[in-house]
Amino acid sequence: MGFLPVFFDVSAGPVLLVGSGGQAQAKLHLLRAAGAQVRWFSVEGNVGAQAALGDHYAGRIEKRTGEPGDADITAALAVVSAAGRGTDDRIAARARALGVPVNVVDRLDLSTFIFPAIVNRGDVTVAIGTGGASPVLARRIRERIEAILPARIGEFAALMRRHREGVVAARKRVAGFSSRKFWERVIDGPIGAAFLAGRAEYAAEQLSGAIEQAEFFARDSKGVVHLVGTGPGDADLLTLRALNAMQNADVVFHDELVGADILDRVRRDAVLVSVDKRKGATGIGPLLAEAAKAGDRVVLLKGGDPAFNRELEHLRSQDITVTVVPGISHSIQHRPIEVVL
Repeated sequence: MGFLPVFFDVSAGPVLLVGSGGQAQAKLHLLRAAGAQVRWFSVEGNVGAQAALGDHYAGRIEKRTGEPGDADITAALAVVSAAGRGTDDRIAARARALGVPVNVVDRLDLSTFIFPAIVNRGDVTVAIGTGGASPVLARRIRERIEAILPARIGEFAALMRRHREGVVAARKRVAGFSSRKFWERVIDGPIGAAFLAGRAEYAAEQLSGAIEQAEFFARDSKGVVHLVGTGPGDADLLTLRALNAMQNADVVFHDELVGADILDRVRRDAVLVSVDKRKGATGIGPLLAEAAKAGDRVVLLKGGDPAFNRELEHLRSQDITVTVVPGISHSIQHRPIEVVL
């Protein structure tokens, strides 16, 4: 990962934009959509485009001509778009010297940050970057995400924003209440389905009711265990059910045959616990049960397509909900494919 993905608050100060071509105008629209006050220098003297867009964004941009000085460059961000070969280099160097993050369009060598491809759904923003390697690839990925992301997802996020304080209050009021698990149940359950299906008013009423009944939610938060086979060791051969369990887990136990590339697919803030497969399953069952009884979603990862007989026996004796997710066997991975023409 060559660049750290972050979201920048551009309302804190003016943003410098230098250039007047189509790319500069596209950056102007993007910056304004994010709420930036733009200080726009049209160094090539394209006053026609600057005047037209200046009228459109009246009061929200400062129109300038010529090359910006140090006082102008001192801004929250600096964006330079085809201002001219020498001008691009000079402004980028001065921005760096002043400690101002700078992006020069199509000049990765002069930039300290880059713009990603963006999927915009209001409060939900997805940013896709390739480290400058291939903007076309980033756009293709964006198109795929746009095709599967629900149109109302941004409005759903706005609904949750309006109820955040209520959930925070419930967490303080009710022992054992987990705001993260509450929101996951809202998103994955009937409330989320109703909102995304267009029943916004009904979903809002149900969400308010769920917050008011936080005590019942806390008592109903039971842990589960997923026993997952990771297959032959290739992360790309994990099943969809395995990935779903790993990305929703609170605690993940794994044996020494599970590689780092597979563990990278686990949810970032999950607790990882290493267990030694070659020493047998002694002690693993009680550990899984203890975590599940605390209300956690627990995953045990084992290499290959293993049997989980001892773990299953112990967990079922403790009346804990348990699911087995088989892995792809090594023989299936290497099975030849016959093509008949």
